[in-house]
Amino acid sequence: MASTTSSGELKKGRLGVLGIVFFVVAASAPLVGMTGAVPVAMLVGTGSAVPGTYLAVGLTLLLFSVGYSAMSSRVTNTGAFFAYVGRGLGTNMGVASAFTSILAYATIQLAIYGFFGGLVQGTMAGYGIDLPWIVWAGLAWVIVTALSLMSVDLGAKVLGVFLVLELASLLIVAGAILIDGGPDGGVNLAASFDPNAILAGGLTGAAGIAIAFAFASFIGFEATAIYGEESSNPKKTVPTATYWAIGIITALFAIVSLAMVTGYG
Repeated sequence: MASTTSSGELKKGRLGVLGIVFFVVAASAPLVGMTGAVPVAMLVGTGSAVPGTYLAVGLTLLLFSVGYSAMSSRVTNTGAFFAYVGRGLGTNMGVASAFTSILAYATIQLAIYGFFGGLVQGTMAGYGIDLPWIVWAGLAWVIVTALSLMSVDLGAKVLGVFLVLELASLLIVAGAILIDGGPDGGVNLAASFDPNAILAGGLTGAAGIAIAFAFASFIGFEATAIYGEESSNPKKTVPTATYWAIGIITALFAIVSLAMVTGYG
């Protein structure tokens, strides 16, 4: 397949590997995943084996990314999925994948605004500021919209600062728990990474539920290709950013969920 680039390109050289990784890891919303997806995966999924589930899902996505990155080196287009599917399976399938992606991401985005509004409402109420959740959700929407209308490098810097704070808070707490060892003393790696425990209940049961929530926690990892036109060297930057993003998300969720398991014992 010959290399192609879409017309009406965005400005090149605005983003490097680090900037793209920041965007992608921020999109996966680690703190939201830890407070939303991981507890549910543990409660109705495989319990203490959830850290192993995240590791298995991360390795699976790394294998997928080999082919995905190969496509990104051939087709540089902000449409990403649409462009890849369209060139591989035809325009009709490309358009179908685009509409499916838009519907899925729009639905998730609205849900996240509601989730954010509810959490902030509960937190601020404890400080005597009792406002409806929709006010906080609307404020978040205004900030996100304003940043999206500004230059992409500014957005990367803002996300970078908040992402560092988010990751630091998660890793500091996780590190403290793992060092302390939890109520049972020590860290039980066998309980979290035993293949039999990870697959307990089968794909149509507990294991399937945990795997579904684990995959959902990686949402947005494929967005590395979207920033190809704005990267310094798409053929190298996009694959590298993809691998780094998946590696960071996998390690983060596996380590922090292991700390949660250890803390609860």
